[in-house]
Amino acid sequence: MTTGLRGDYAGRCVLVTGGAQGVGAAAARRLAEWGAAGVAICDRDAEKGAACAAALRELGARALFVSADLADPDAPGRVIAACDAAFGRLDGLVNAAASTARGGLMDATAASIDAMHAVNLRAPLLLMQGAAALMRRERIAGAMVNIVSVNAHCGAENLAVYSASKGALATLTRNAANTLLRDRIRVNGIMLGWAETPSEHVVQRAESPHGEDWLAHAAAGLPFGRLIDVEELADLIAFLLSRHAGVMTGALIDYDQRVQGAP
Repeated sequence: MTTGLRGDYAGRCVLVTGGAQGVGAAAARRLAEWGAAGVAICDRDAEKGAACAAALRELGARALFVSADLADPDAPGRVIAACDAAFGRLDGLVNAAASTARGGLMDATAASIDAMHAVNLRAPLLLMQGAAALMRRERIAGAMVNIVSVNAHCGAENLAVYSASKGALATLTRNAANTLLRDRIRVNGIMLGWAETPSEHVVQRAESPHGEDWLAHAAAGLPFGRLIDVEELADLIAFLLSRHAGVMTGALIDYDQRVQGAP
């Protein structure tokens, strides 16, 4: 007899974008550990993606890696088609891939705005569209999770373009949830705070005055003395995709070490 969420994914197939590292990789791994029959991941990094897919197979899942740059408008359709060819169904979608390029109000350009929204808004929309079409075809009461950001509430000065793209994704999450209600397809979003990921290491090593020691200095100033661990975030993602989340849909969960709006 299974307990908790383990075994809840038996027979179910999921797609995780940005699955070669960070949040996406942790989510894909957790879903495989908890019994997903099939786990598809897509990422720009073919080497890391292939390695992650191999690790998922060792956990017992049928794993598929699709090399894709989601800035390409045709990429979401190709990824969904690959999932259909491999699994013939899709029960869950995690939109974890994102661009975190810097860009403020006064230095943003038309090109930088378009590039950010292509990955952070257009790609998730097209992936939800494709995933919902498969779920409807197979009459599956599926679920989707969008990784949004607490920056959608406002964001730092140098994150105006990023914050705007995530704010749009937050609204899209609720709109999609409402659109898919009658199909019993749930859509929720996680407003993610500062997490420790490989991409964040790259950014902070370049931007922080503390260089290689940025993490220790950052953690010291946070209430819990650390950044968010993607492994614990993976538990929340798995819960939201599971039947244990019940009828929960259209929710935007602040996952951070501060209470939004508090003085």
